[in-house]
Amino acid sequence: MNKDLVVKTNRLNQAFQTLSLAELHIVQLAIVDARETGTGLNTDTPLRIDARRYADTFNTTRQNAYQRMKEAEDTLFNRRFSFYDENGKLIKSRWIQQVRYLDDEGAIELVFTLAVVQGISRIDGVKEFFTQYLLSQTSQLNSVYSARLYELLIQWRSTGKVPMIKLEDFREQLGISANEYQRIDHFKARVLEPAIKEINQKTDIKAEYEQHKKGRLIVGFSFKFKKKPQPKKEQLNDNQGNSDTLDLFTDQIDKAIEIKPLTESQAIKYALVLKENSRIIKFFTAKDVSELISRIKKVLLQPDSVNEKAQQLVFECLAQTDFKG
Repeated sequence: MNKDLVVKTNRLNQAFQTLSLAELHIVQLAIVDARETGTGLNTDTPLRIDARRYADTFNTTRQNAYQRMKEAEDTLFNRRFSFYDENGKLIKSRWIQQVRYLDDEGAIELVFTLAVVQGISRIDGVKEFFTQYLLSQTSQLNSVYSARLYELLIQWRSTGKVPMIKLEDFREQLGISANEYQRIDHFKARVLEPAIKEINQKTDIKAEYEQHKKGRLIVGFSFKFKKKPQPKKEQLNDNQGNSDTLDLFTDQIDKAIEIKPLTESQAIKYALVLKENSRIIKFFTAKDVSELISRIKKVLLQPDSVNEKAQQLVFECLAQTDFKG
């Protein structure tokens, strides 16, 4: 098991949420530690997070880590997020239902809400329907917008292409309130472009964005990204001086978040799930189920050969599906 791997359902990853960077760090650590124990999360048993663990992960002092954790938990307790369920109904939830401070031990204990537990506890089935990435890829990011954008991008690691996200949805997914960065040039200059720059500098992927217009109005953004070439191990060893750690880290990246095309069998499995989706059925208007599956599979395997609307619909529905196969 990769002890640095963050895994959560795509539905939770796409949720409209407003978190500070420290609050996001708490959620990330909780996900990683819950997986490491092998017991997952539940709504009854508190999960302990130590300041030393936070300090080691996010490169700060233990004292500062505990202060950050306490401040983050104070606000996180009152934070809400919302997402759409499989029936398209909006659900609103809090992140945590209970927190306890262990001052003498430099730790906190928290209990997540049901919606969070269902989104990040035991993950079964086909991995491509879950968002997963190494925590070390975002731990050095200084902006919560960079960290959230990385999460949203890496959900599409199988294709390296993110269909257009509507501007209003994108803002909410990044946690930007209605009265912040209202002008699109401010949004791009202070949120989007700095986030892209930091991701390209500090993570394992290189990304770029494309803006989509309706007339003269920007209505959304799509993204492309690719995994950076892995430096030679000799160069890494010279710079870092710890070959064992680097070998393990390289293996984790290769196994956990490699960007590669879907296989034929994966495309068939996904098509069998998507053929039940009412939006898919209405859009393709196939003469029978066999034709519908064939057309979905073509979009999954050869996205560049179909029109943009078909790409966007199929990959949107794919990302919103929690597949249990």
